[in-house]
Amino acid sequence: KVSQMIFLARLPIVFLTIGLALAGFRFGKELWGKIAALIAFIFLLFDPNILAHGRYSTTDVGGTLFILLSSYLLWRLWTTQKWNWGKLLAAGVVLGLAFSSKYLNLVFVPIFALLAILPVYPDEWHWRSALRRLGQLIAAGIISLPVIWAIFAFQWGQFSFVTTPLSDINSVKGPMPTFWAGIEQILRLSAGGRANFLLGETSLEGWWYYFPVAYLVKTPLVVILLTLLAAILLLVHAGTRKRAAYLLLAGVMFFLIIMQSDLNIGYRHLIPLLPFLYLLIAGLPSLWPGMDRLPRRITKAAILFSILGVIIIDLLVHPHYLSYFNIAAGGPKNGHRILVDSNIDWGQDLLRLKDWVDENNIDDLKLAWFGSADPAYYGIEYQPLPGLPRNFNLWWDPPFDPEDPEPGTYAISVSNLWELPLIDKYLFSWFRNREPDYRIGYSIYIYVVE
Repeated sequence: KVSQMIFLARLPIVFLTIGLALAGFRFGKELWGKIAALIAFIFLLFDPNILAHGRYSTTDVGGTLFILLSSYLLWRLWTTQKWNWGKLLAAGVVLGLAFSSKYLNLVFVPIFALLAILPVYPDEWHWRSALRRLGQLIAAGIISLPVIWAIFAFQWGQFSFVTTPLSDINSVKGPMPTFWAGIEQILRLSAGGRANFLLGETSLEGWWYYFPVAYLVKTPLVVILLTLLAAILLLVHAGTRKRAAYLLLAGVMFFLIIMQSDLNIGYRHLIPLLPFLYLLIAGLPSLWPGMDRLPRRITKAAILFSILGVIIIDLLVHPHYLSYFNIAAGGPKNGHRILVDSNIDWGQDLLRLKDWVDENNIDDLKLAWFGSADPAYYGIEYQPLPGLPRNFNLWWDPPFDPEDPEPGTYAISVSNLWELPLIDKYLFSWFRNREPDYRIGYSIYIYVVE
């Protein structure tokens, strides 16, 4: 029954992942043509990071789908050069879906506002056209509000803010108080206070370079290189410059904004960037008619090599997509030294741990579990070690000697191995200094202490 519940919870996310690839196909066709549409579709369908989060019950891929659709519908609206009420309504509805599916998508409000006034559209820039686009964005934003309210079941009640001066209005009733309280909580988390891990260190304030590092180690190298090539060639060429600028500015502005956050918990927060990069790459074939034979062959080979490279990566890392790190980072086995949490370890290997315990007749399992699921659901008998969020109190009262662990079989999630909640790390240092005896996927390490 538990497996069936998990399957049913994940199934809608699989459909949303396919929808993301289809949305990329449609936007790519609108921007560059049929060949580009197919390229964008393939990359969005086979990117290992999208595959990873496209199979778990989270909001990341769904939020990315709706922000991509919003970008596409706004592009269609803004290139019409007049008020089109049908396109405006569609853009407003999808913006409502984007903002209610993931709070992170609200950072696109200033991004879209800036894109509305910049000269990145086919028509010649004029202040009147810029103001028209800005007005259309405001109108779409207004349309999005009742959509959000409907998704929150037309909730009406007292506000529940916790920070001043917002808490002063908690006696007032209004629409969707849960939505507004959620925005407040995200802003508080983004300002620091949650344990973040990077390169062996833990911080409550985060690092400005966290997401650049995450991008460089978890994005396939062929994609990084092809993105740079596409950006240079498409921006240099006058016929593709504006379309490329729309995509590149959206992605770069999002990246710069997300770098300001102190909530450094995963590459998954970069997923909204990927469709813009793949749509940029998909624009390369539009340059082929004006290219000489050799440059055309080189770009064709680069695209084909990158597609094959991404598919080969999927085959090699399957089914451990969440734990993917590129070869420059040393691959999945070395990933836990750079990033943990949802970059590699989200409790996805619990069933594999159960199989390993049964196959090896383990009856003295000591488990440091990183995940919200209860191992007892799967019939795993264990002695609890410090974990997150379960057995959190044991971090300060460990049931073993950190300097000389008692004999037994220790199963430690890699996020716990780095003692994610703690700034000073001492509990699992004995284990970190040794190679594990077994690995369950790439997220649980087994140490046999005799």
